[in-house]
Amino acid sequence: MEKKEGCFFSWSEAFLMSTETVGGKGWNLARLDRYGFEIPRGGVLSAAVYGNYLEANGLKSSVQELAQSITMTNICEEEVLAQLTDIRDRINSGFIPADIQEQLFMCLKETGVLERPLAVRSSATAEDSARASFAGMHESFLNVHGPEDLPSAIKGCFASLWTTRAVAYRRKMNIKDDEVQAAVVIMEMVEAKAAGVGFTCDPRTGRQDILLINANYGLGESVVSGMVEPDEYHLDPTPSLPTVIAKKIGTKKSQVVVKEGGGTEIVPSDKPERNQVLEDGQITQLGLLMLRVYEALGQGEQHQDVEWVFDGQGFVIVQARPVTVLPRYTYAEIKDQPDIWSSSGLRDSNAMVQSTLNWRLVELHLNTHTIEPIRSTGYPLVPGVQYIRLFEGRVYLNITAFQWLDYDSVGLNPADYQSSFGYPVVIKIRDKSPYHGIVGMKRLRRLTKILLKNLRIWRHERQFYSRVKRTTESWQESGFGDVLDLACIDLYNDLTSMLKEVTLVFYAMMAAAIYPHIVLTKALHKYLPGRENGIINGLMAGEAQITSAEHGYRLMELAELASHDQEAQRFLSSEDDSLSWEKELKDDSPFKQAFRVFLTEFGHRGTDELDIINPRWGESPAYLSQTIRNSINTADVSKLKTRQKEIHQRALQEVQQKVPVYRRPILKYWLKRGIKGAEMREMSKSILVRVFGSFRILALELGQRFEERGIIQQQNDIFHCAWSEIFSILRKEWDGKGLTELVAERKDRRRKMEERSLPVLITGEVSKHVEPVKLSAGSSLTGFGVASGRAVGRARLIYHPNEGGSLEYGDVLVAPSTDPAWTPLFLRASAVVMETGGVISHGAIVAREYGIPAVVNVLGVMKSISEGQTIEVDGDEGKIVLHD
Repeated sequence: MEKKEGCFFSWSEAFLMSTETVGGKGWNLARLDRYGFEIPRGGVLSAAVYGNYLEANGLKSSVQELAQSITMTNICEEEVLAQLTDIRDRINSGFIPADIQEQLFMCLKETGVLERPLAVRSSATAEDSARASFAGMHESFLNVHGPEDLPSAIKGCFASLWTTRAVAYRRKMNIKDDEVQAAVVIMEMVEAKAAGVGFTCDPRTGRQDILLINANYGLGESVVSGMVEPDEYHLDPTPSLPTVIAKKIGTKKSQVVVKEGGGTEIVPSDKPERNQVLEDGQITQLGLLMLRVYEALGQGEQHQDVEWVFDGQGFVIVQARPVTVLPRYTYAEIKDQPDIWSSSGLRDSNAMVQSTLNWRLVELHLNTHTIEPIRSTGYPLVPGVQYIRLFEGRVYLNITAFQWLDYDSVGLNPADYQSSFGYPVVIKIRDKSPYHGIVGMKRLRRLTKILLKNLRIWRHERQFYSRVKRTTESWQESGFGDVLDLACIDLYNDLTSMLKEVTLVFYAMMAAAIYPHIVLTKALHKYLPGRENGIINGLMAGEAQITSAEHGYRLMELAELASHDQEAQRFLSSEDDSLSWEKELKDDSPFKQAFRVFLTEFGHRGTDELDIINPRWGESPAYLSQTIRNSINTADVSKLKTRQKEIHQRALQEVQQKVPVYRRPILKYWLKRGIKGAEMREMSKSILVRVFGSFRILALELGQRFEERGIIQQQNDIFHCAWSEIFSILRKEWDGKGLTELVAERKDRRRKMEERSLPVLITGEVSKHVEPVKLSAGSSLTGFGVASGRAVGRARLIYHPNEGGSLEYGDVLVAPSTDPAWTPLFLRASAVVMETGGVISHGAIVAREYGIPAVVNVLGVMKSISEGQTIEVDGDEGKIVLHD
């Protein structure tokens, strides 16, 4: 039998095979080897050998007959137990065909392990998969000595498919017997000073915010089998380096060691009972290694169970598998309601598939935003509840947990601010009086604490913004070229501290925008029932100084300047590099001077700007050039201002007709606060983007260093690396071997995920794609009206602002969501419709400012409306009517 037909595969060969050939354990080890992890020398005996073995020994039909006769109800009957024992005995007493055995020994000799003590481990074809782990179901044999003992160990692995526990597990998991074939991992034994198991979560409780490590002296079998009380270490994975937060030192009365002549034995421990197996520095190093496994094998989404060995010099991984089942971990009061994950409130800032490097930053930002303001009130948070996660690379918020947290901590009923955040659904709240009794008083006290803290932040907003702007601009100017490798980790820590600080300010500014809107809505409902949102939107039209709306005004002014500047027009219509404007345009060009000012003020912004993989406008102004070029013939700032005044005046007249004079001053006050809140919210977003931009500067610096050292192929590959991988390289714990392969695979996976569309809502763990029904003429869709007015136009379905060239003046812009890069498109649109969003989302604020009718939170709108279809948008009623 030739090797290419598949008998024994080295790790590199096994990677190219499927789990049907090398089994789950074997393929995961092959992946670890490919990605540069330290694993033992060895490879995998193909699952096909198991089938050949049964056939050569006349056991195939016996196995098939036995498999068909066993059910969950009869598996413990004496007759069945006897039959299982008999088939195992027959498998163990068979012979491995000579040609297979000969080739196996030859391959092991080439690998350099034939005469070494070996670990022989079952690698069943359904094992260690996301569907089922098969943990402890099949046999492993340690300290197997050479060609004499190896065949028996292999046969033992084959026979272990037919233990009572293995068969019962398959029946329980509804896995057919013929789906499970026995590949066998054969690898060199590692001399174990200590060993154990690590999890990138807590599999017992379901907490996903800690790393859990169990450790004992000697081989890891004492830990895996539960024969001793091992050390247990808990680590916080969120800092740059995992931090030990709790330790339980086990008694460790015994350990498993290798036995002379083969096999293992249990011996009393020769170490003091209360000795710590791993030093704190080693625990941190192992924690960082586990995070690398989580990122490499679990793509930052699937938690991992890792078996490790410490050989006195470093850590070697001997197995890694997905954690397939985690208990649901949430607040007791909402355990009867499912976790509902929504991307609705996040799409105007994190709509796209996250880059590997960015996800950790977004997770830190959103968890800080969700948890820290509540924590500061003294509310007893349930630690470790998961509020944020990825589904196929996209960010989702656990709105079940988030809504309950806001309600139970400070009494905010989600029904009252559903339109503010754009929640597609609202959880059930049984208590209708959040501020009643002792519990209610506590909620009020916490709410007061948050309001007072927010007031302090509002008072000092300008000083804070100036400080962050100065710091980030200085980083932009100087770069990080002089920072030593290890100091880059300290710099990362400084940046994350600033990110947390800016996030808390952003939270306060969100509150400044939300609360006045809630007050105004309730106040106007009495006099203008059903019209309150439309009136508020109209009153706010053109009244605020919105930084992201200012982008659009200024780009429109640049388009007007370009319309009178032939040199600027030639440049904008040419194929020249967009960065060449400084060289190509004369210094006395009004357009050039205005464009320079624009980039000075807004060059830190960009498309999909909260992912640091994307360049800022200052780095790549191509999008700005395209937008200006497309607006030259339609730009008219004065016309826009006139429309804003008309909308504002109509709303004001309606208030004067319906609202009593004595009520108007308080409405005027809250309107002023709402306008100010919208300004503050958008300015804080601009400052937040500056901090993300600083992370981008650091990433590009590291990318340049890694490219020069041959660790990655090009500078921008750094965005497809995980921070844990970068820190391991900077600390010289890893040389970066295998990172280029990992980056290439991540790029490919990202492309595939970007081609898929995910639903706005996911219940539980699995996303279900439901295609909206195409609606006929005369049908209508409803959402939240967030900007006043009505308009009729052709629908232009645009998924990314770079597609904005197809939007003609007067069309209706229909989009999944919008961020500031979309702002210029609003100025050509007669109305805006978005699949997600709320009253304080970016698109809503800008549409109100421009006086453009807008309806948001229209689920499935990108599939329900056809490209070019005429639609009518009613921003007052929150309705879209479809025409022919």
